[in-house]
Amino acid sequence: MSETKDKIDQNTEEEKNHEVAEEQSSASYEGVEREELIRQLEELKEQNGTFQEQLSEAKDAHLRKAAEFENFRKRVQRERSQIYESAKANALEDFLSISDDLSRTLEASNELEVNPTFLEGVTLVANKFDEVLEKHGVLRIDQEGVPFDVDLHDALMRRKPENESIESDRVLKVIENGYKIGDRTIRHAKVIVSE
Repeated sequence: MSETKDKIDQNTEEEKNHEVAEEQSSASYEGVEREELIRQLEELKEQNGTFQEQLSEAKDAHLRKAAEFENFRKRVQRERSQIYESAKANALEDFLSISDDLSRTLEASNELEVNPTFLEGVTLVANKFDEVLEKHGVLRIDQEGVPFDVDLHDALMRRKPENESIESDRVLKVIENGYKIGDRTIRHAKVIVSE
């Protein structure tokens, strides 16, 4: 029985040693596992920081490209508008001399005997020209007595005014009408300016 007791004690002892070894192994394993988890967590934090930087750079690049595209779109729209206005002004400029000729014809008809039906026809055509010019925003530069403006007038000559009360650099007479669209002068008015 003593042998059996010794065997039981020995088995119990071995079991205890085995349990202690298992606990030590488990504690050691948990320590290693914890260190591995901490290391992996640190790696994930580093990767997250890298991803955040890359995301920030991508956002900045995207915003820059969007701003560049918007600026490009506005520039193209502005250029298209300028080309349209320039083409319109060039096309209308070709008709300005016809309008001027019709106006001169009407002025000359006041001093001559002209068939009234013919005169009425010329007046209708002249009025239609004026309507087309007005429709496209073309303004006639034909005012006398206004200050001379190099942006609107082309001085053909300077002379002393007949009336002494007229100041210097005033438009005395418009020889040929000028025209403008908005702020752009299509053709400068040819004028005589006071000295």
